[in-house]
Parts: sequence; structure tokens; C-alpha cells
Amino acid sequence: MPLPTLAEVRDVLRDSSRGPLKAKDIAKELEVPNRDYRRFRNFLRKMERTGELYRVKANRFAVPEKINVAVGILRVTRSGDGFLHPEHAGQPEVFLPSRSHESAMDGDRVAVRIEGRPADRAPVGRVVKILERGRPTVVGVFRAGRAFGNVKPLDRRLSRDVLIPNGKNGEARDHDIVVARILHFGDRRINASGEVERVLGQADDPGVDVLAVLHGHGLPAEFPRQVEAAAREAEVKMREPGPRTDRRALHVLTIDPSDAKDHDDALSVTLVGDGVWEVGVHIADVSHFVEDGSVLDLEAFQRGTSVYLVNQVVPMLPHRLSSDLCSLTAGDDRLAISLFLVLGEDGELRSHRFERTWIRAAHGLDYETVHEVLAGKKSIDEETDDALRILDRLASRLRERRRGRGSLDFDLPEARVILDEEGTPVDIRKLEQLDSHRLIEDFMIFANEVVAREAVQRKLLVPFRVHEPPKDDRLEELREFLASVGHPLPKGKLGAKAIQAILDRTEGRPEAGLISTVILKAMSRARYDADNLGHFGLASRAYSHFTSPIRRYPDLVLHRVIARSLIDGKPPLDRWDRERMEAITLRSSEREQLAQRAERDSIEMKKIEFMKRHLGDDFMGTISGVTAFGLFVLLDRYFVEGLVHVSSLGDDYYRFLATSYALVGERSKRRFQLGDRVRVRVSRVNKEDRKIDFTLMRRGESD
Repeated sequence: MPLPTLAEVRDVLRDSSRGPLKAKDIAKELEVPNRDYRRFRNFLRKMERTGELYRVKANRFAVPEKINVAVGILRVTRSGDGFLHPEHAGQPEVFLPSRSHESAMDGDRVAVRIEGRPADRAPVGRVVKILERGRPTVVGVFRAGRAFGNVKPLDRRLSRDVLIPNGKNGEARDHDIVVARILHFGDRRINASGEVERVLGQADDPGVDVLAVLHGHGLPAEFPRQVEAAAREAEVKMREPGPRTDRRALHVLTIDPSDAKDHDDALSVTLVGDGVWEVGVHIADVSHFVEDGSVLDLEAFQRGTSVYLVNQVVPMLPHRLSSDLCSLTAGDDRLAISLFLVLGEDGELRSHRFERTWIRAAHGLDYETVHEVLAGKKSIDEETDDALRILDRLASRLRERRRGRGSLDFDLPEARVILDEEGTPVDIRKLEQLDSHRLIEDFMIFANEVVAREAVQRKLLVPFRVHEPPKDDRLEELREFLASVGHPLPKGKLGAKAIQAILDRTEGRPEAGLISTVILKAMSRARYDADNLGHFGLASRAYSHFTSPIRRYPDLVLHRVIARSLIDGKPPLDRWDRERMEAITLRSSEREQLAQRAERDSIEMKKIEFMKRHLGDDFMGTISGVTAFGLFVLLDRYFVEGLVHVSSLGDDYYRFLATSYALVGERSKRRFQLGDRVRVRVSRVNKEDRKIDFTLMRRGESD
């Protein structure tokens, strides 16, 4: 006889009027035969080890949430404090002060007891059990010692060194960047200890910075042999396309960065009536090659997303698929899931349909080329030029409609690192937002919305992309700040439209950068969820990720549902249940955040390497961040940020005004605030500490 399921056990414990129950009581409630009792008790203990159940005094079991315990992943901030990202939907994040972590580290799966619930703030808790270690290794700088060496982690969220007993340091020399395997995790009083597993090299050796990022974030640079073999075997699927509509006569275009390694989206446009256009959004049919539950699928689920470092890509799928068979390369016959949108000149959607298609891209274009065509400075051919101008016109209508309902439009600055042939950074520029970027973005956002709305209407279980409104405490802080700078928010419930109105009103004014930065800090983090919670930033009732299945696992999952339910007209498979979808959205959100941290770290390392050549140089810049410990300044000439530490402001004692994002001198009343223009000197660059320090210059002190 099969044992009761975990869901059945949790239901009994949740409904118990006697509180936590002993194993025998649970077995009795679920009518477990005596002969199966020992097996059932072992099952409960296994569920306890995984954190699904929690054991309290007198060997009684409870579901964690009923006894103020939450289970999830610990994420530590650079300040040393942390947050628990709960596993179960609907539970809030829990704030964990640094002193409450015990021996838990960033990325560990932990059980946390809720110890306080402050009004309008996240619950406060303490780690009571470490269920699973998130990182068996640490990357850092090795320092030799008499009896013990130590490894200082490069990741600033790991504040404590790992001790390395003599004899466990391998071939590491002083100041080598190493990978250390943790053998004992220690506790609040005793540091973790371990052994040097691999020496990456000295910090300034070529390529060591990227290796440090890869190992530090546990990113697998290579695929297992069986996964590569499966990718080669998937080649036969190109010759077995299944039922598919031939759309190779369409004039299809891809538009990507000039250095793109994969091309998973393309566009076409056809006149179908007076002022009515059919736009084809063609997305690589990765689901045809990567079957649900296959070796390739399991590897893609584990990776969650492709990671784009400064000088290399760590793909979600092997290169044979990601940059070849699935990629919509110009001139090649490729398989796609196509969403055809019938649009009026005003951008209104008249109808839409999905198809499995054959397509052949006529041109593979980059953003810069398309921008020049739209500006009238370049021509490809008459048909392509006309198509680009029509697409741009329709995209602008979609954008206007989106902004009209209150979609937030941040011009988020990004860094572009220019490398020479040896991988050495030669320039750090701000990535310009071109009309061609907006053209692609507008159609991809619209396609994602159409797919999400269809899923909601048909009650399909899919991974939604959600962005919740700002938390009450952050919203209140935002209200106070905006009121203090003369831009009060309207009272009552806040929508994105009110925030966008302030961004529009302050565009081009001196305080614009300051206001944009503060609003961004107040926003919640976008993530994936099995429930449709809407997308606050886009002012969208339903949103999904459909357009990048080569590099995002939720998109691949969504494609499977679309192909089966919306194209083939079949019901979803039984195994595509809610529990599985919750696991997919949780894992995908975690991997996305890890990828973002790795990408940010790789850019940061190259910025530090670049700025070492500018020690002692002076630059103009803008204060981009203010904290109690100093001012962050973004340079004009290079897209690089550094810190002016408060201790270097020796003319006064400075107080941090959190609501105004300012440092103010107690005696002089001298004020430094977000958005202020300053001149700084590059005074210290440390690759090991990942720090760029500036000194604030006064008039007459620079050349």
C-alpha cells in the first residue's frame, strides 16, 4: 500500500486542533496500517530533514508556517544583514540581522523562526536550522600564516574568512586567488575551515578575474558529457519538424547586439488591409529540440538561464543548440513558434494567432545598423528599409499606449566594457539606448503580454513574470522623500501612472537623476510565479516571458504549454501540475538573481582593472549614491563608479540624512546629495577587495 503523500500529511497538521502531532497520531489520522508505520515514520523524518516538516519538543511534528517558522534561501546583503526568500508562495520575506545567521552563509537553505512583526516592515527572524548548504566552495585571496592560512572571500556578502590549516593549502602562494572547499562550517564564534582545492592565479594574471567569477558563483563552464551527447542527437529533430506551416516566404529580420551569440527572436511585417498590419513575432522553437524531462531539459532547469559575462557566455543549453540549431541565423531554415499580431495604425490589437512555423531570416541586423537606417543615414535594401520603418512606427504606437496606462519608463544606464584582443579593458562606456533597442523591446513586451492574457483567459498553468507594487514601508519612505523635494505623490492607493507622471515632470531637470534613483530603490524585484500577480512596472494585469527560450527556462516551459494547448488544442499533461510550476518559478527566480550578480561582478572586475591605469587622475562626476559611510560618484568620462569614504571628508563631521539621501556637515552645514556635481581623484584601486576609492577635490587642488 502506498504511503500518504506529503500534501496529505501537511493537511492533517494544518487542520490539527491539538497543535503539533506525534508520528503515531498522524499515522492514525491517515489510517496508515501498523505494518507500514516504521516506513511512514522514516518518511516523516526525511521530510523533516528537507524542511517540509518541523519537529518540536516531545517528538511532535508541525508544518513550519503554523509555528512561526519559514523555510527558504538566505540572501545576505553587502552590509552583512540578510533576507529569507521563502519557498512557499504567499509568505513574506523575512529580515535577518547579521547576528542572527548562526553559521549560515549566503545561498544556504535554512529554517527561520519569526521573532518579531514590526508594523509596515518585513518580519524579523533568526536562523534555527541549516537544511542545505548553498556553496561547498569559496573563492578568495589566500593569505599564508604560521599554523593557519586563510582565504578572504571575494564575494563581499561573505564577511568571514575561511581558515586553511597548514598542509591543506596545496600549491597556493600568498595573495593567490584560490578555490577553497569548506570542510567545517563553524558557528557564530568559530570561522569555517577547509582546504585549497584549486589555484586560479594572482589577481592581476590575465583571465583570473573571469575564472574567479565563474567559480565564485558556481557557474558550470562546461556541460556534462551526456548532455553534450544529447545535444548532438537532437540534430535529427531538424529533419523531423512535425506539423508546421511554411513561412519562409516572409521577409523575416533579426535585430540583436553586434556580438550576439544566439538569436531567439525575429520580426516580420505584412500589409493585410487599409492601415492594418500583421506583425510576426517569431521565436526559436527550442521546445521541439528539448523534450520535457529529458537530460537536456533537466540541465536547462538546473542552470535556469544563460549568463552573459564581459567576455564569454555560460549558456543554458549546449552551443550546438543555443548558437546553431535553435538560433534564427540569417539565410538558414529554422523552426519557430510564431505569434502573428494584427495591428491597426494606432497600435490596437485586432486579432492574434499562434503557429508552428518554418522561417528563414533574410537579414541578421545589429542595433547600430538599424538605428542608422531609421535615422536615414544608411540603407540595406528597399524592402528591408520599409519594413524597419513600419515596425518602428507601430512600435512607437505600442509604447504610447503602454505609457498611457502608466507603464514606468526608466532609462536604466548600463556599462559596456570594450576589450582588446587579449581581453584587457580599453574603455568603459555607457550603453546608449537606441531607437532600434526600443523597437525590439516594444514588440517583445507586447508579445509577452498577449501570451499571458491568453493563458489567464484559458486558465492555463504557466510561469508568470510578476512585479508587485512597492512594499508599504518603502512606499512611505518614497512619499516622504518626494514631498521633501517638492514632488508629492497623490494620497491613497498608488499606481505606476502617478510615479511615471513625476518621472515625466522632472525629466531634464537637475533633480531627475536623484528622483529616478530613489524611485528605483523603492521598487520590488521582478520574479517568476505560478500565480498571476500582475506587473506593476509595466502597469500590466498579466505578463509572461515568451520571447527568449534559448536563454531563459520559464520561456521554454511556456512554449510547451502554448504548443500543446493553444496550437494542438490538447489539455496540459498531468505532470504539469501546480507543485511543479512553483518549483520551476522559484528555481528560475533564484538562478536569474545569481546570473545578475555574476554579470555585475564580471563588469565590476573589468572596471577595477581598467581604473588601475588611472590612479592619481582627476575626473568630473555625479554623486550617484549616498550612505552613512560615504558618497558614490559616477564619472562623466567613463561609466565607472567609486566611493568617497566619509573619513576622507576631513573638514567636518558629516551626518547621514536617510530621507534626503544626503550627508550634511554638523558645523559647516555643507551638503552632499544625490545628483550633485563633484570633481574627484582616483586614490585607490584594489582588485582583491573589489574597491575603487576616490578623493573629493576642492577648487585649486586639481590640475
